[in-house]
Amino acid sequence: MALLEVENLSKSFDNTKVLKDISFSLDKGSALSIIGSSGSGKTTLLRCLNFLETPDTGKISVGGEELFSASEVSQTSKESEARIREKRLHFGLVFQAFNLFPQYTALENVTLAPLLHARERGTVSAQQKENIRKEGEELLSVMGLADRMEHYPHQLSGGQCQRVAIARALAMKPDILCFDEPTSALDPELTGEVLRVIRQLAEKRTTMIIVTHEMTFARDVADTCIFMDGGVIVESGDAKEVIDNPTQERTKKFLMQSRM
Repeated sequence: MALLEVENLSKSFDNTKVLKDISFSLDKGSALSIIGSSGSGKTTLLRCLNFLETPDTGKISVGGEELFSASEVSQTSKESEARIREKRLHFGLVFQAFNLFPQYTALENVTLAPLLHARERGTVSAQQKENIRKEGEELLSVMGLADRMEHYPHQLSGGQCQRVAIARALAMKPDILCFDEPTSALDPELTGEVLRVIRQLAEKRTTMIIVTHEMTFARDVADTCIFMDGGVIVESGDAKEVIDNPTQERTKKFLMQSRM
């Protein structure tokens, strides 16, 4: 059974339909790349999956548990923020603009959410705090930032900030790690740093959804690929097949333009 199942998801802002009847599934340990031009609905899809936006129609299920059903939400009162936060724990989101807290060190940025989550559940012991700190240190070490843990964001390069953001997302142990154009704010040299980390995560069979404009990366790292245009899924399938041998004219045109 698929880890993630998305059925008939739609989302409009005012009179503009941004997502139109989106359906797909993702197996545990697989990486999915989502490609498409700006305005195609990619970021809105990720925001819906992370409960930063509420879809107008559709369902979202993780591990067989239905997390969202538009028909049920429309019939009940608005969900509590605490319940929404619980649902978000299934997903980790890495933003293109890092969104690190400037007043906290790299390690503090990584450990903040686990500490707050633990406090929501009751008193946090000294041992729990130490365990959270050790896990944060381990994650930053995996990201190649063992010597940058006490640095503040303004003391880090863009690539280092993005790696801190990835460690922060992993600290909550999400079922699915989502990336929204993780290299769009970086120059080519720093882009390579971040892509290497994501490639390593894919090799460890981390379940991921990667919105990216890096076509070679989308083909080589992901197992499957979705091409979106105008809020719909135009083509999907094996990543290498979709990118190297697309069957839809809209996909072919997009890929041709992206290589120019």
